Amino acid sequence: MSIWFFVSDLHGHVSKYRKLWQLILAERPAVVLMGGDLLPHGLFSESDESREGFIYSVLVNGFEKVKLQLESAYPQVLLILGNDDPRAEEIALVQAENLGLWNYMHFRKVEIGGYAVYGYACVPPTPFLLKDWERYDVSRFVDPGCISPEEGWRSIPFTENEIRHGTIQADLARLVSEADLSQSIFLFHAPPHGTALDRAALDGRMIDSVPVDVHVGSIAIRRFIIDRQPKVTLHGHIHESARLTGSWRERMGQTWAFSGAHDGTELALVRFDPADPASASRELV
Repeated sequence: MSIWFFVSDLHGHVSKYRKLWQLILAERPAVVLMGGDLLPHGLFSESDESREGFIYSVLVNGFEKVKLQLESAYPQVLLILGNDDPRAEEIALVQAENLGLWNYMHFRKVEIGGYAVYGYACVPPTPFLLKDWERYDVSRFVDPGCISPEEGWRSIPFTENEIRHGTIQADLARLVSEADLSQSIFLFHAPPHGTALDRAALDGRMIDSVPVDVHVGSIAIRRFIIDRQPKVTLHGHIHESARLTGSWRERMGQTWAFSGAHDGTELALVRFDPADPASASRELV
């Protein structure tokens, strides 16, 4: 049995990272996957460290201490950013790969124990202004109340063509091409649309007399899962979904989809064995 950990949406909460490191030391998982929104909110801080140099002073420092204790038992750590994380921080995460602490996974693939692991961080348009990780989903449609990728602001430059015409659907087709995905694991930030994993607290909300869809996940990711049937997909982004639906996982054909998002103060930790994803568990620590 191989234990893999999955967490998401830690939003710079140092207390949650400390719990994660303690669990890694205690249980020695083979792989730790981190599904985006890892860095502090702009106005959030638990300490001076979380306001400045968070990647180096907290993430690098914390994972280095774990690696020193575990030595050869140190897990393979795979991570992506999320829509709340400025893409300008991507450079620091890629540079830190040289320390052997993690693999940065957006639009990348690695092979682990016979499984192909892919990473993809982008989400459909949201009501928020930071657009570094936002793409049109399957078309240029934007849900009522959301801001298009052509508005808002970005922490790094993008070409006008990429902003206006890029879609999650096209990105996923380019990422996997014609690969057999039956033994693949996908580290997403966005959840699939219309599932227990993308249910937002938008009940009764109206925008210009138009009801707002309470399901805010990606149609492209849903279609991708149904059509290509990866073994496991991992998601975050919608913190309240598990509380509202009572479920943090959903089966879509042969694919098991899990959410690591949580709207409480606890760390939500998903444990799974890729050989037996039906036996996965989720604990609030």
